[in-house]
Amino acid sequence: MVDTMDVGTLRTLAGDAGHDDPIVALRAIVKLQRELDRIEATAVRRARNAGASWQLIALCLEVSRQAVHKKYGKA
Repeated sequence: MVDTMDVGTLRTLAGDAGHDDPIVALRAIVKLQRELDRIEATAVRRARNAGASWQLIALCLEVSRQAVHKKYGKA
């Protein structure tokens, strides 16, 4: 579930990230990164609320347990 931006908008941004105009591409990339960060934070919170361990979340995100806990542990 995407909570802040609809899937169509994400697809548009992803498409614009490959735009021939590098300025259009860069703007789309920044917006896409910000939105993906919000979506990731929501997914981590939902996983923790569902009982997932920091180790399992870290494995899914392909980072260390320490890194994911440092980034999201205070939430």
